[in-house]
Amino acid sequence: QVQLVESGGGLVQAGGSLRLSCAASGRTFNTYAMGWFRQAPGKEREFVAHINRSGTYTYYANSVKGRFTISRDNAKNTVYLQMNSLKSEDTAVYYCAASVTGTTQYDYWGPGTQVTVSS
Repeated sequence: QVQLVESGGGLVQAGGSLRLSCAASGRTFNTYAMGWFRQAPGKEREFVAHINRSGTYTYYANSVKGRFTISRDNAKNTVYLQMNSLKSEDTAVYYCAASVTGTTQYDYWGPGTQVTVSS
């Protein structure tokens, strides 16, 4: 089992940047594929980005492609989400998730971190 804790959220102006971090417990972090999701008020949770176990493969939702970058440091048991050119519609609670099977079926979730983009 793995425990996930997100950090780095906050209030930022439109056009600004934030970097989210997700720290994982345990010693098997490199066996999990990782993902970021978000949920805006009144909306369903949506996929943002995915990274494979080694960090060599990533893919993104169309809404964030070219603005967000997912990365991981397996030595630090941490996955990151660099968010640039933020827009008001990026305002949401952001969650990281871990996949035991290395696919897009996620098994563990963090509690989330709030990102608010002011226009």
